[in-house]
Amino acid sequence: MSDQIILQGTTSEALVNLISEGVKIQLDKFKKELANPDPDILLTRDEACELLKINSSTLWHWTNKGKVIAYGIVNRRYYKRAELLAAIKPLKV
Repeated sequence: MSDQIILQGTTSEALVNLISEGVKIQLDKFKKELANPDPDILLTRDEACELLKINSSTLWHWTNKGKVIAYGIVNRRYYKRAELLAAIKPLKV
């Protein structure tokens, strides 16, 4: 059996239009999610370190100094994405 898909009752132009519409809808949805991320998204330690491009020991020190706030469930720690980004301040040059 060959790797062919047989479409009956549709033209190539109609198929191209259907695919284009589907891709456009998905791209618009993706753009909206990037433009307005949920501020209460909880990040794990590793995700927070990756977001800030820091080592986990640095995140631990910042948490103990109160520079960032950690939230816990049992023995797990989470960080709110919006609070991590808000903790970044401009440097005075």
